[in-house]
Amino acid sequence: MHSRLTLTAALVVGLGASAAATAQTPAPAAASATASQGLSYPVTRKVEQTDNYHGTTVADPYRWLEDDNSTDTKAWVQAENAVTDKFLAAMPQRLPARKLYTDLYNFEKFGVPYKEGGRYFWTRNDGLQQQAVLYTARSLKDTPQVALDPNTLSKDGTVALTGGAVSRDGKLMAYGTAGAGSDWQTWKVRDLDTGKDLPDTIEWVKFSSASWTPDGKGFFYSRYDAPKAGAALTGANYFQKVYYHRLGTAQSADVLVAENPAEKEWGFNVEVTDDGRLALINVWKGSARKNGLMLLPLDGQGGYAGAKPVPLTLSFDAEYSPVVLDGQRLIVKTDKDAPRGRLIAIDLDKDWTAKDPKTWTTLVPETKDALTAASGVGGHLVLSYLQDASTLVRLHAPSGKHVRDLQLPGVGTAAGFGGKWNDPETFFSYTSLTTPGEIWRLDAKTGRAELFKRTQTAFDASQFESKRVFVTSKDGTKLPIFIAHRKGLKLDGSNPTLLYGYGGFNVPMTPGYGVTAATWMKMGGVYVLAVLRGGGEYGAGWHEAGTKLKKQNVFDDFIAAGEYLVANKYTQPAKLAINGGSNGGLLVGAVVNQRPELFGAAVPQVGVMDMLRFHKFTIGWAWTSDYGSSENADEFKALLAYSPLHTIKSGPGVRYPAILVTTGDHDDRVVPAHSFKYTATLQAAETGPAPKLIRIETQAGHGAGKPTSKIIEERADILAFIANTFGMDVK
Repeated sequence: MHSRLTLTAALVVGLGASAAATAQTPAPAAASATASQGLSYPVTRKVEQTDNYHGTTVADPYRWLEDDNSTDTKAWVQAENAVTDKFLAAMPQRLPARKLYTDLYNFEKFGVPYKEGGRYFWTRNDGLQQQAVLYTARSLKDTPQVALDPNTLSKDGTVALTGGAVSRDGKLMAYGTAGAGSDWQTWKVRDLDTGKDLPDTIEWVKFSSASWTPDGKGFFYSRYDAPKAGAALTGANYFQKVYYHRLGTAQSADVLVAENPAEKEWGFNVEVTDDGRLALINVWKGSARKNGLMLLPLDGQGGYAGAKPVPLTLSFDAEYSPVVLDGQRLIVKTDKDAPRGRLIAIDLDKDWTAKDPKTWTTLVPETKDALTAASGVGGHLVLSYLQDASTLVRLHAPSGKHVRDLQLPGVGTAAGFGGKWNDPETFFSYTSLTTPGEIWRLDAKTGRAELFKRTQTAFDASQFESKRVFVTSKDGTKLPIFIAHRKGLKLDGSNPTLLYGYGGFNVPMTPGYGVTAATWMKMGGVYVLAVLRGGGEYGAGWHEAGTKLKKQNVFDDFIAAGEYLVANKYTQPAKLAINGGSNGGLLVGAVVNQRPELFGAAVPQVGVMDMLRFHKFTIGWAWTSDYGSSENADEFKALLAYSPLHTIKSGPGVRYPAILVTTGDHDDRVVPAHSFKYTATLQAAETGPAPKLIRIETQAGHGAGKPTSKIIEERADILAFIANTFGMDVK
C-alpha cells in the first residue's frame, strides 16, 4: 500500500499579483531574419507588454505565444519547425543515429508484475510496439492473455494506458487512457473474461488512480470540474474532488465523497486497505511531500455506504504515507522529526479515530540512509533506502525488528515490491547504467529472490563500465555522479560527454539503463548522471537545500559536475553536452545562461523557462513549494536572478553553445509557451554562431504515454544534434 501521488516530472508556481497586463494582439510570424551558420530564424513579433513585480518592471514581449489556440501561435510553430526540420535533415548523423537508436530500443520490455483476484498482471512491449500491452495470467506458468492493448485504441499510437485498478475478484478492471500526451484521463471499465468494455465512462480525471470497494460494485477516483472551452490544455487546475462511481450508473450520479471548497489547492488520492475495512485518503497540496491523511470507513460488507472522511492529520507538517493496516494499527512512512524517513505505528480506535499523536510510536527509526519507499507484503515490511543514490532493500518484521537485507546484483536501482499484507510474494525490477532492466520475484517469507524476466538487447554490457565518484560543489557540498563509458577510455580531454541532471521536487536520480545512454555510449560518448540538491537522494534536508531561495545550489552542483569532467580530462567544454527535462529543462536553461563557455551543446526538454508566470497554467501553481512565487518579494528576486527566459545574455562577445529546445504541442504539465518564449528570446539575442533551434512535437505532451516511434525519432534527433555539433562520425 503506497498511494502517495506526486505532481512532479518538472514543475513550479508563482507570479506577482501586482502584474499589470497590457497585452496586444500580435501579427503572425511571417518574415525571416538571417541568423548564424546560414540559418534563418522566423521573426517573432514583439509586443508592448510589461508587468510590475514589487516595483520592478519586467518586459514580456512574447506574451502572445502563451495562447496555444491562436492562429498566430500555430503559424509560429509551423515556421520554427520548418527551420528545425531542414537543419536536422541535413545532418549526416541523423539517419545513422536513428538506426542505432532503433536497434537498441528493439528489445522486450517488461513491467513489474502485480497480483489481484487470483490473476497476475504485467506489461510487455515486444520491442517496437507503440504502446506496451497489458497481459494477465492465472499463474506464472500459464500462457499470458491480453488484458488490454492500447495499440488498438488509436491508429497512430498516441492513446496511452495511464493506470489500471482490478476488482478484488479479478473480474473487472477500471483503466485510464490519455490522448496525445495530455494529463487528462478518461476512465472505463473492462470485463476481463470477455475483453469487452462496460458502458461506464469517467471524464476529466487528472492526477488520480482508482480504487475498488471490495464488493466490486464501484470504485473511488478524483477529478476536476470540466474546464472552460479552449482552456483544457492551459487552464489552472483547482478544487479536485473525490467521487465514488457505482457500476452501471452515469458519471453525473457519482457520489461526492470529499472536497474542500475553502482550499482550492487540495487534491486527493484514495486507496482501500488490504483488509477492505477502510479507504485511506491522501490529501496533497502542490508538489511538496507534506500531506494530510484521512480515513474513510467502509460499511463492513466491503461497500461504501456514504460515510464521511475522518481526519487523521491535516497539519501538512510532514509526509504521511500509509504502508499497511495491521489490525487496528496503521503503519505509516513519515519524515516527521526524521528528515531521512522512518516508520511509525498509529493505534486506531474501533470508530477509526486516532489517539493523540504523542502516542504514535516509532516502528523503524531513521537511519543514515534515506528511506524512499515502504510496503507491507507477506507479513513483512519491505523498506527501500538510498545509499549515495544506490538502492538498499531491508526486510523488517511487523514489530519493526530488522530481519534481513536483500542482496541486489550491484550498485543500481531496485523498484516495485508491491502487494498485499497476506501475499506470499512480491516482484521488483533492478537496473544499472549498463544493466538493462531485470524483473525478480521475491519470496516475502524466506527472502529468496529469483530471476523472473531478463531482457536480451543489442547492447553488450561487457564492453562498458560505470562508476560512482564524488564531486565538490561551490559551497563544499559533496555530491555523487555516475559515469558510464566504453572500457579502455582514455582520459585525454577529447571524449564527447553527455551530462544529465534534474535536481528538484524530492525526486531521486538513481542509475538505470536507458536507450539514450546506451546509444550515446555506443556512439563513443561518455554518459554522466549527476545527483543534485533538490532531489530526494539524501532525505528532506538535501531536498530543501535546493528549493526556493536556495535553488542556486542546484545550478552550482551541476556546474561543479561539468567542471569535474573537464578537470579530470574526461572531456573539454567544446565536447560537453548537457540535457534535462521538465525541471531539468529549467536546470539546463539556467546553467547555460550562467556558464555558457562551459558547454558545447545543450538540450532543455519541456522545460520550465518562465519563472515569473509558471503558476498561471494547469498545475503550475503546485510547484511553488519548490520554486517559491513571484508574488513574494524575496522569492521574486531569486526567481528573476536565474529564470532561463529572463537571464539570457546578449552582446558581441557572448558565445552560447548549440541549443536544441524540445516540447510538445499537447503538454499540459509544463505548457509549451515556456519553450516558445524562451526560444524566441534566444533567437533574437546576440549569442554567437551556434544554432538555437526548437523541435515541437505534434500530438505529444510532457512525455508520459509517448508512442515508441515518437520517442525514437525525438531522442535520436537529440543525440544526432549533439554529435553533429561535436563533429562525431556516427556508424
